[in-house]
Amino acid sequence: MKNIWKILMTITVVAGAALILSTAAFAASDSKTLTINATISARAELVLAPTTINFADNSPTTVSSVSADNPVAVTARVRTGKATAATLTVASANDLTSGSDTIPISAVSWTASGAPFIAGTLNKASAQSGATFGNGSGTYNGTYSFFLANNWTYNTGSYSATVTYTLTAP
Repeated sequence: MKNIWKILMTITVVAGAALILSTAAFAASDSKTLTINATISARAELVLAPTTINFADNSPTTVSSVSADNPVAVTARVRTGKATAATLTVASANDLTSGSDTIPISAVSWTASGAPFIAGTLNKASAQSGATFGNGSGTYNGTYSFFLANNWTYNTGSYSATVTYTLTAP
């Protein structure tokens, strides 16, 4: 009886295995593909802080170039093609004015720290380069420090001018 029981157990195990294998042999499957598209456009974001600077009064005899009260931190974020360079320009359409009195805007210059930002002098006739960024995308941080050429010929007053920075990512 023990042998018959072993034989029945063996037949049951073999039959179960055959049933499992036969089910796998008749399994069905189906595959599909998914296409993923993304549109990445050119972008330019510019942050200047602070957005107002001031030059204190000083004697032109002792201080020929007056430093602005604060440096201007610049963050430029650009997204462009890998073979395309973004640019930052600085423009002022007018001189410093106080009523009818003026100080030439070219009396204002700046130094720069942090690549690829560059130093320059304001010019009301044409925009000046503030930076030319390497080809491709990235985030760039730098600082501009401004200076006003001090001169005895300036009339007294509170002078102001607006300067426009334009970041372009073609």
